[in-house]
Amino acid sequence: MKILLIRPKPHKETIGLQHVMICEPLELEYISSYLAQDGHRITIIDMILERRSLERIIQEEDPDLVGITAYISHVKVVKEYAAVIKEQKPQCRVAVGGVHAEVVPEDLEDKNIDYIIRANGLKAFRQLANNLYFPGKLQHMEELWGKDKGPCIKEQAFDFPFPDRTKVEKYRRRYYYMFHNPCALMKTSFGCPYACSFCFCRQITDRKYYTRPLNDVIEELKTIDEDEIYIVDDDFLVDRDRVMEFCRELKKQGIQKKYLIYGRADFIAQNEDVLKEFSQWGLRSVIIGLESCKEEELLKYNKRSSVMMNEKAIAILKKYGIECYAALILGTDWNRKDFDNLYRWLKKLDLMFINLQPFTPLPGTDIFDSYKDQLLIPREDYEKWDLAHLTLQPVNMSVSQYYCNMIGIYYKITMRPKNILKMVKKYGFKQCLRLFVGSGIVSWQYMKKMIRGKQR
Repeated sequence: MKILLIRPKPHKETIGLQHVMICEPLELEYISSYLAQDGHRITIIDMILERRSLERIIQEEDPDLVGITAYISHVKVVKEYAAVIKEQKPQCRVAVGGVHAEVVPEDLEDKNIDYIIRANGLKAFRQLANNLYFPGKLQHMEELWGKDKGPCIKEQAFDFPFPDRTKVEKYRRRYYYMFHNPCALMKTSFGCPYACSFCFCRQITDRKYYTRPLNDVIEELKTIDEDEIYIVDDDFLVDRDRVMEFCRELKKQGIQKKYLIYGRADFIAQNEDVLKEFSQWGLRSVIIGLESCKEEELLKYNKRSSVMMNEKAIAILKKYGIECYAALILGTDWNRKDFDNLYRWLKKLDLMFINLQPFTPLPGTDIFDSYKDQLLIPREDYEKWDLAHLTLQPVNMSVSQYYCNMIGIYYKITMRPKNILKMVKKYGFKQCLRLFVGSGIVSWQYMKKMIRGKQR
């Protein structure tokens, strides 16, 4: 069977980080290697980078089955793609999967979408492809969404072949994350053992957490050409013994690469020796969800951390030359003083890279029901549920004032002369120019919101 796998381009209204980072579609690469075992012919199309129109792609590729991955902000785009596919080739089947389909599958219901995969994406898509012309078998697949179906058991094992990175060969040189260029993705664990109230990650794996065997991870690492590796685990710094064993294996195998990971501040604060060791074997950057400089907000988010731990973690990363990408949640009840306090705190910590997100109760999370009657934008404006738009009405300022304060912190921290000089010296003018241009595009998106003074 001829199968086309598509990573969609963000909606024009989505305030997207694709202007400062474009990472490979790892989930589609996994599906590709898995389906190849059954003799299917697979093509991956990355619509973020693809120059051809979807109409032309369908005409030229002539697929029997199209699989599309999606986040919540892609819902409308995916439905538009499905309509184009059906118009070009009515007999072609369209299946949609991804994290949003696994948590809120009903959002993707559409007359042009034949199947919504709500669990166990890789194995479910393989079963779908192998039984596409046997409707009776598909009818009994519990992984396919249907209103008459009950809860679906999600697997907690990883027994898949390595992702087929050759399927995106024509795009690979353009995959990067900030200054990690070119950059390849890896996944070594699934889910998260913590329970932050705002987080979407745990919903995907039924609140379970499990890891891949490290020998399997090391073997995959040997197959990757890129020197920059972005480990996209929800949290790589969970088990100190596992991280130390990973470092020992890197040393034993003579693997020399550079790593970007996610990690919690409390782990870093309590395990300085682990960060010291990892820094000697390639740890270059850590994305940390600091979330707040207020103790009461950390408690509200069930973060199980503290402001002191946040500060200690940043100090440890600086000590060992590890870059910190700090993620923070901005309260919708904030006033000008709160923004000023955050700026002073970030400046005191001498941070360079920050990601500011307005508090967003994502559909599917534990907190959504508490806020669903207070939404600033409609639930169906999926493209604006991007963790960048305000989804709740600010309490103490207008939408324009809120965005203005948010953008102001970005520029006063990341774009202050000291940090610009540091970036140019460390990463070179060319890479910095790309980041500055991308940041400018994102800022212009916000400026348009500010000028309108509203979301819509």
